[in-house]
Amino acid sequence: MSDIDNMQPIMKMENVSLRYGIGPDVLRNINLELPRGSFYFLTGKSGAGKTSLLSMMYLAQKPSAGRVSIFGNNVNFTIRNSLAMFRRRIGVVFQDFRLLDHVSAFDNVALPLRVCGMSEKEIIVRVNELLRWVEIKRSTMSVTSTLSGGEKQRVAIARAVINRPDFLLADEPTGNVDSDIATKLMKLFVELNKLGTTVVIATHNENLIREFNYPQIHLQNHGVTIIPAEGNGYV
Repeated sequence: MSDIDNMQPIMKMENVSLRYGIGPDVLRNINLELPRGSFYFLTGKSGAGKTSLLSMMYLAQKPSAGRVSIFGNNVNFTIRNSLAMFRRRIGVVFQDFRLLDHVSAFDNVALPLRVCGMSEKEIIVRVNELLRWVEIKRSTMSVTSTLSGGEKQRVAIARAVINRPDFLLADEPTGNVDSDIATKLMKLFVELNKLGTTVVIATHNENLIREFNYPQIHLQNHGVTIIPAEGNGYV
């Protein structure tokens, strides 16, 4: 990564609006800049557009108007092959998991590392270590379709963070786990952030927001407001 690349915000939106088909704007005139290494909660009422905003951040949607830049590149006019390369630098935890149900928990988590060409020996070490951390206690070779909702959530998180992405986006990542596991998973995101990953977590969990005290990207009336962390935020 060049020095110029390091100076660019990880993601920038300029006068961005998004609508689906001929419907009304879901998001309107969004101006947002995420510095490298920052950590934000994404908040707002159900239906405010959190998932839609995340979809533009992980390049699944292009804006209906305005400009989105990621890693210093304008994605509005970026060719498909370049978008694929950018996506490899982004980890995503989807609310509906989007795991491969017909393969094992281990193989789901290993997938990003295999795509990058890592040796199988190193993959075995890294994947098993992370699955222990997220407390997948049954056989990691169990077919994913047999896992509980909470286990699938933790496998999805492990898959998103295994290759230490530059940018991590998570849509309600603690929604299917108890409070102790939620705190442990949040600490995993915090440690990844300390290594340089920019993190955005969509959540309704007020307890987590209070405990970890990071700034919020708050969605309301189709637009965004930045709510600063109190004091120095989580340490």
